[in-house]
Amino acid sequence: MKELRHECGVAMIRLLKPLEYYQEKYGTWMYAINKLYLLMEKQHNRGQDGAGLACVKLETEPGEEYMFRERALGSNAITEIFTTVHSNFNGLSSEKLNDVAWAKKNLPFAGEIFLGHLRDNSTGRVGIEYVHPFLRRNNWRAKNLALCGNFSMTNLDEIFTRITAIGQHPRKYADAYILLEQMGHRLDREVERVFDLAEAEGHTGMAITNYIEKNIETANVLRSSCKDWDGGYVMCGLTGSGESFALRDPWGIRPAFYYMDDEIVVLASERPVIQTTLNVRAEDVKELNPGQSMLISKDGKIRFRNILKAHENKACSFERIYLSRGSDVDIYKERKRLGEMLIPSILKAIDDDLDHTVFSFIPNTAEVAFYGLLEGLDIYLNKDKARQIAALGNKPTVEQMQEILSHRIRSEKVAIKDIKLRTFIAECNSRNDLATHVYDVTYGSLVAGEDNLVIIDDSIVRGTTLKQSILSILDRLNPKKIVVVSSSPQVRYPDYYGIDMTRMDEFIAFLAAVELLKEQGKVSVIEDAYKKSKAQINKPRQEMVNYVKDIYAPFTDTEVADKIADIVKPANLHAELEIVYQPIEGLHEACPNHKGDWYFTGDYPTTGGVKLLNQAFINYVEKNFDFK
Repeated sequence: MKELRHECGVAMIRLLKPLEYYQEKYGTWMYAINKLYLLMEKQHNRGQDGAGLACVKLETEPGEEYMFRERALGSNAITEIFTTVHSNFNGLSSEKLNDVAWAKKNLPFAGEIFLGHLRDNSTGRVGIEYVHPFLRRNNWRAKNLALCGNFSMTNLDEIFTRITAIGQHPRKYADAYILLEQMGHRLDREVERVFDLAEAEGHTGMAITNYIEKNIETANVLRSSCKDWDGGYVMCGLTGSGESFALRDPWGIRPAFYYMDDEIVVLASERPVIQTTLNVRAEDVKELNPGQSMLISKDGKIRFRNILKAHENKACSFERIYLSRGSDVDIYKERKRLGEMLIPSILKAIDDDLDHTVFSFIPNTAEVAFYGLLEGLDIYLNKDKARQIAALGNKPTVEQMQEILSHRIRSEKVAIKDIKLRTFIAECNSRNDLATHVYDVTYGSLVAGEDNLVIIDDSIVRGTTLKQSILSILDRLNPKKIVVVSSSPQVRYPDYYGIDMTRMDEFIAFLAAVELLKEQGKVSVIEDAYKKSKAQINKPRQEMVNYVKDIYAPFTDTEVADKIADIVKPANLHAELEIVYQPIEGLHEACPNHKGDWYFTGDYPTTGGVKLLNQAFINYVEKNFDFK
């Protein structure tokens, strides 16, 4: 019940016709600006801390600006940056505003290529200087680069060492700055390669510029830059000369979808965002393949290149469970299936007593999984009714059948989001008291003292909200038993590919396993795992092993879940408490095409993930134990 934070979202637009075309067909040359606004607003869920956009004009004259950028901080950043963009057009006469040639020559952002970015700060770095897109400027148009991405690199230290070893000097030790300098350097080399070819063919002056912009190969820049990257990423960029690109990591960890026709090319982090913005069908929106890049040249030619060899599918399953919008047709079905897969575990928890059980969900998080759970329970109950009726023989009475048919699945909206906990209340006791009023309950929705309450959420990560507010709030209904159900498996390991889950002490499942080891006199398991982790600290990341798995090895999932229930149960809770998690098999069956499950299993897709886990575990042990 922790609000997970996602790294960010991206949007890219490339117009394939002159601006006059959009003015005539759609009544405005601002067609791309308006569509970018929708793409970004529809992805607001992916970025609450900042937003930015960049634009490139094609075919400008020397001395005219051709590359523009606007950025802002805060949850209202999208509105702010587009308000600033449109402020350049306010006060203009209708005649001037509709004069495409005049607008293109005189107005900023009157261009054909756009990048948009939404930032969620999972790195701890704040300030406008960390908001994408990032710009690298140069007097040569082709050497100008705007870069943004939905990414997190696990081997940033290695990349930094590599680029500083050849004399580069990034302004900040931050992922986007380092990658900007790395890619900018490779872009410089590519431009210089084509420059030499132009001179060898006898070109001079502006003919050299035109030759470079016609023959530059962005794929070369990407190949030479990303060959040693370790992480999850979708990187998008524009050059001042009109090249644009998007590149997805070879494991397919981070998502990227695109649509193209003869008017426009659009890329975004989520499929329904493109569907809604352009009013197109789901089947018309394609997914960029792992390791693949989409390249669009200055003249609008679209090419796809396999920049990196695709690895085993490790597409992030948390995108399906929680992060992406549930309006995607496949995600909606998968979340319903996640709810349905929980039925056997729930029936066991309530001793098959459906007559005395009410089902509900935590508002705004697990509603779709809840629908899937109800549909599955209806099917289960109908089969049971058919079995009971068949058992009555050839001549059942109407009363007997009515009695059987009267049984139903009881569902209520027992929890209602009421207020938001305000950070200005700093005193601990006051905050905890206020937390117990974040949700309101629907009184009378249960038979007090008789009914079980099954409440579903999409994830239980820290368990803090359960302990401090949710359970006490639900207990006001006086249920006999509360069963809290997570539609995802136990989150046991940090994520280093874009989700804000990076420390061992953030995971209630890990803390529960540690407590079990302490209670059973098996602290040596922690010590052994620590020593083995410490011993490999200086090894290459490719040789590192995940020894944190040893912490969980002595216990079943149920034993860990029961200990979690003990930890989060408030002292004054009257109801019996049980916590049920989605089995990993249920996740894989519900989301078969998104096999990235490292936060549940510890099976990291990249060696850098194991390296960072290793350090996180060592940090935790050295802070909490004395094994020296």
